[in-house]
Amino acid sequence: MSINFKKQIKCPSCANFAEMTLWQSITVSDSQDLKDDLLKGKVNIFRCASCGATALVPVPLLYHDEEKHLMISFSPCEEADKIRLFNQVKETSRQSGELSELSDYNLRFVCSYNEFLEKILIFDNGLSDKTIEVLKLLVLMQDSEKMEDRVCMFGKLDADQIEFMVQDKKEGQIYTSRVPMETYNTVSKSLRDSGVKDRSFDWEIVDADYAASLLRGSNNNL
Repeated sequence: MSINFKKQIKCPSCANFAEMTLWQSITVSDSQDLKDDLLKGKVNIFRCASCGATALVPVPLLYHDEEKHLMISFSPCEEADKIRLFNQVKETSRQSGELSELSDYNLRFVCSYNEFLEKILIFDNGLSDKTIEVLKLLVLMQDSEKMEDRVCMFGKLDADQIEFMVQDKKEGQIYTSRVPMETYNTVSKSLRDSGVKDRSFDWEIVDADYAASLLRGSNNNL
């Protein structure tokens, strides 16, 4: 069920107040239009009618796609609070009995709005975010001296290629990198052979650190 509430929001730029609808839960089967607004960056984003400033309103949001057996918990937070909030989500899910009902789901925890939208797009394209995260890391490793200044994000899936967007924060530039689906399939098979499961048994954080741990693992064939 999709759940929302209304709240007066103060513009961080001009201090003007405006009422807006904030979403705490989105179930795709309830409203495809709401999902479309989310992917367009319209959900829980404050836009000031007075000065035009925009800002994310940091409200936790649960995304549920029943058809794809996907649930994403988005908890806007600083990196220092990430693991604490992640553990809270896991514990709440266990205590409520919800976890036992989601045994065939992919359960993801994210704290970045961009990462949240990226996860949805990855699963919408029928891809594994675990494989995609490894590919993103391999793309960045092609120029290892600039890795710390760059962020790689999933862009789109063409017929036989995956396009990634690489943002260089130091240079202020955005580049594209294309990876053949053949490479995706090879990496995906290597992960499965190493014991990585397609489905979750619990809530997971699947990000760059997760991909790095897979590459370091002694049981994978990458």
